Amino acid sequence: MGAEYGVDVLYSDARAAAGALAKASGGITPRVFVILGSGLGPVADELDSGVSLPFAQVPGLPLTKVAGHAGRFVFGHVGPVPVLAMQGRLHLYEGYPASQVVLPVRAARLLGCESLVVTNASGGVNPAYRSGDIMLIEDHLNLMHTNPLIGENLDAMGPRFPVMADAYTPELRAIALEVAATAGVPLRRGVYAGLCGPTYETVAEARMLRMLGADVAGMSTVPEVIAAVHAGMQVLGLSLVTNVAAGDEGGHENVVATSAAAAPRVAQLVTGVLARL
Repeated sequence: MGAEYGVDVLYSDARAAAGALAKASGGITPRVFVILGSGLGPVADELDSGVSLPFAQVPGLPLTKVAGHAGRFVFGHVGPVPVLAMQGRLHLYEGYPASQVVLPVRAARLLGCESLVVTNASGGVNPAYRSGDIMLIEDHLNLMHTNPLIGENLDAMGPRFPVMADAYTPELRAIALEVAATAGVPLRRGVYAGLCGPTYETVAEARMLRMLGADVAGMSTVPEVIAAVHAGMQVLGLSLVTNVAAGDEGGHENVVATSAAAAPRVAQLVTGVLARL
């Protein structure tokens, strides 16, 4: 690992990003960090504040170029709970190193966030899944061929060998299931496979993923969850099925459109959970 990714630089970058966010927070000290995936940015509209900051104004973060990702942070409250929402994210397939992809998680932790709520758009690998389904992530498969913790450990953030057995906090999953039942929103439960992308899966790859135990596949989330667990945060993951893996349903444009249509249901779940934290 090159010196540019040394542990001192990584921690300095996280502190600089946290400092920029703190200055733009309007006095809000967030307890929960919410990452909104492709087309799910409107979920941030549920926050009661318009305090925001573009990625480009946060040290270490470039402006995202992926459709469906606004590329900004929004501070606000859901009920009494102070929240920092990230509309869009960085991806490995954009050419960014894993350490940069997870920089917002580490900055949020330094700001005081104790929990991460992460959402994404995914392709359905489970044949029972249909576009528009929402899945509660119970576990994941890291098939990205990298890990944000590779290299010298960032001791200031967490331990060298974090345990991932309950990466998706059981207590938060239970709350999500209760909120979904009360709201009448169907919520599937399953395993998310994280791949590097940017290509969608071949038929053989989709078949392999199903044999490995995956229910959905996507190109994000896993690095952020690893960094959050490393930093001692609780994690809740929600995956919106926007297409059938290895199918032909219009590509990324369809992903964004399906996400936008389902955003109100995802927002209902996310805000319902946040109100109970």
